[in-house]
Amino acid sequence: MSASAALRSFTNGWSIDQASIPLLDQDALAQVILDAVAEGQRVVALFGAQEQDAVALYVVLANDEDNLLCAARTLITGEGFASLTPHCPQVHLFEREIAEQFGLVPEGHPWLKPVRYQPSWTGRDAWGRAPGENIPPGVGDFYRLDGEEVHEVAVGPVHAGIIEPGHFRFQCLGEPVQHLEIALGYQHRGVEQAMLGGPHPRSVHYAETLAGDATVAHTTSYCQVLESLSRCQKTARSQTLRGIALELERLANHVGDLGAMAGDVGFLPTASYCGRIRGDVLNMTALLCGSRFGRGMIRPGGVGFDLDMDRCTALLIQLDAFDEDAHAAINLLWNTPSVMARFEGTGPLSRQAALELGLVGPAARASGLARDVRQDQPCGVFRFAHIPASAVDSGDVFARAYVRWLEIHQSLRFVREQLRAMPSGARQTPLGPLAPDSFVVALNEGWRGEVCHVALTDATGRFRRYKVVDASFRNWSGLAYALRGQQISDFPLCNKSFNLSYCGFDL
Repeated sequence: MSASAALRSFTNGWSIDQASIPLLDQDALAQVILDAVAEGQRVVALFGAQEQDAVALYVVLANDEDNLLCAARTLITGEGFASLTPHCPQVHLFEREIAEQFGLVPEGHPWLKPVRYQPSWTGRDAWGRAPGENIPPGVGDFYRLDGEEVHEVAVGPVHAGIIEPGHFRFQCLGEPVQHLEIALGYQHRGVEQAMLGGPHPRSVHYAETLAGDATVAHTTSYCQVLESLSRCQKTARSQTLRGIALELERLANHVGDLGAMAGDVGFLPTASYCGRIRGDVLNMTALLCGSRFGRGMIRPGGVGFDLDMDRCTALLIQLDAFDEDAHAAINLLWNTPSVMARFEGTGPLSRQAALELGLVGPAARASGLARDVRQDQPCGVFRFAHIPASAVDSGDVFARAYVRWLEIHQSLRFVREQLRAMPSGARQTPLGPLAPDSFVVALNEGWRGEVCHVALTDATGRFRRYKVVDASFRNWSGLAYALRGQQISDFPLCNKSFNLSYCGFDL
């Protein structure tokens, strides 16, 4: 029997009754997850929710081949559950998070330690900390290598410049890195807890600031949750405008990343040009909604701003200029042997490692995994405007850079097509009351990868659990793995080739 037979299937952005989600015993749920992953599905989210005197564990799996999502749950009445991590590594952070938030011990987890420096949600956590008893920043059980020639390099959490806090602990044998451990969670904001009892007037602003450079992706997912729960039918025009905003966000960040990678190898022409070109794309988003980062653009029921013909024409002219400038600046990378010598073979991540770690976005596609929500779990305008996944297979810095270049072409074509064929209609549709006792999952392909929002409502239609999974939550482990055997001096380049978010992880 297929694992899907024991799961509740539904589609991206479509709410279902919580009661329809199969309630399995712990062993049965574990086996269903393992069987589903063996069949090619992947874990989208694994999280806890308080239910009277027990904690319910929910799993959401993606069946990308059939464009379906699947869910199941179990109740934990004791102090722990059997860890799946030894058999399914992609759940390792999810299980640690459950231990931190609900005090349930995933027994057999190979490296059980806190994910963030946060208090427990519901009492003492798996390490005996009561609410308010945070781990002091910088204190942790770090993995260490022994040996006369082994040395340890600690970087952060305070960094030069204005980037956010994160700690990197390198175990080196000479120059090569044997192991990199990444400790985050220094700026945990408690967004998921703040969403409880909502939606509140501030909830949409929490979504906009989950990860500031992915404002459109996160806010779109949040709004889709509300729209699904209220059965709101958005207009084609509003969905098209959302798609344009999402792809402008991708263009700005991809061109910025290519410039930053050029800067990390000292290739200043592309670095300088791309810094300016990124600003041009941000200004296009500002032309769309008044904010260079897209704040205020995505609103429940549609969009906060419309486009008239004059601004459509202005955007098309600016896109033509962007196209010309980006080709001139970025092709310098591929045509410069000294740049390619630094990109090719640096920080390789195999397809198997990416698969087992559950990577998403450009990092996954650079390792040969053709995963893209716009293709596999499409919603909104992407149900009608197909964007295929741009996968290459070398898994190195070059691949992660070149995937971005391919996606720049795709996004540019998409935005032009949508601007030239803008459908008519209203920009916003009123929401109705939110469905009680319901469950909804909203996925979007942010520029880093999959953005996931899950909501469970209570009997009054308010959020009793709100779960967010940013692409960075999945992909930081990929960066640590890619550094194995690499020169420590290549860390800045490898790090930028992933360009993951601290705040998207810390929430």
